[in-house]
Amino acid sequence: MPTDTLVRAPEAVITRPRRTLPNPLSTVILGFFLLFFALPVLWLALAATKTDDQLVHDHPLSLGSWQALQANWQALTSFQNDAIFLWLGNSALYSFLALIITLCVAIPAGYALAMTEFRGRQTLLVVTLVVMLMPNATLVVPLFLELNAFGLIGSMWSIILPYSFYPFGVYLAYIFFSTAVPRELLDAARLDGCSEFGVFRRVALPLAAPVVALVGFFSFVTNWTNYFLPYVLLPTSDQFPVQVGLGELLNNVPQFNPTVGELAVQRPQLALATLLAITPVLVVFLFSQRFLVAGMLAGATKE
Repeated sequence: MPTDTLVRAPEAVITRPRRTLPNPLSTVILGFFLLFFALPVLWLALAATKTDDQLVHDHPLSLGSWQALQANWQALTSFQNDAIFLWLGNSALYSFLALIITLCVAIPAGYALAMTEFRGRQTLLVVTLVVMLMPNATLVVPLFLELNAFGLIGSMWSIILPYSFYPFGVYLAYIFFSTAVPRELLDAARLDGCSEFGVFRRVALPLAAPVVALVGFFSFVTNWTNYFLPYVLLPTSDQFPVQVGLGELLNNVPQFNPTVGELAVQRPQLALATLLAITPVLVVFLFSQRFLVAGMLAGATKE
């Protein structure tokens, strides 16, 4: 055998990822969502930069002017002595107080349903699921009668306490604790002398941070966007959250209510108020997006 024969190792085959064309079905679906969701938001943002005459006669997606935006802002903030900021503050107060109570109730309730056995557990779980699937409007009359019996109609607690009742958060916590938290880990903590509350606080709750963020986000969005309940329970304008305040503004637009007097609101000002109403939810979503993804993936696999 010749000694000068070189044995070459096989060269590594470098494969480049192939570029694939977009799936036509995916393109159609994305175009549908763009048309029916993104386009109205874009129109709303552009409408706030126009005068009422420009909003009617100019191209729907044309940009207005900085002067028109300033005029709309001044007119909006002067409506009922800065009522828009009062409504935003009321929404923040109702939503955050209800959020705190929701987290203090829903997470332990979901843990108890997932980790303990007691009489009526299955019935309680079924009732939670049924109430979760019921439309909010169907509960307004029973809530009104119940709150009226306790003399809470017209107070902020008539909004905060119903907001705090969030069965969907209980169900999310139940799913997480029953699928993503190993029971052996909790049993080891009990063997080390931890009480049941200590097991929940020191072991289960730190592991549940993603689902806590998920429940908190959904609860905040639900509370912020709720309209019908505060519309029924709150009698005066200075107690309104921003969603009911938008309805008050809508009632003062001459094109929608011809009987409007001196407190007329133009349509671009209504568009600007709508942008202010959705901005807090958008900011919360952008800052909590990483936690939301982790929360939605939590419990996807069972250990």
